[in-house]
Amino acid sequence: MRAHLIRCALAFALAAPALAQHTAGNDAAPAATAATMADGEIRKVDKAAKKLTIRHGEIKSLDMPPMTMVFQVRDPAVLDTVKAGDRIRFSVEESATGLVVTDVRPAP
Repeated sequence: MRAHLIRCALAFALAAPALAQHTAGNDAAPAATAATMADGEIRKVDKAAKKLTIRHGEIKSLDMPPMTMVFQVRDPAVLDTVKAGDRIRFSVEESATGLVVTDVRPAP
């Protein structure tokens, strides 16, 4: 019995640093998301097609230079929160159907 308790205590002691690191990693996630956001200006909102036309700066996560282009949106509800002329920060991902805006926030 004593040997079993020692093994359990040793296993816990070895696992504790990994658990602490996993928890600390969760706090860093929002900062990483903010770092991957790009600056842009809404040029057009197309609710019927569920798309945004955005004039944007460099999108480092996609190695994309500044330009104006049309993006799909992951959540169509975002189309009710923006209008042409709004300055934004946004995240975009590649998907099977093209580039998709995954997060939109007002620019500071």
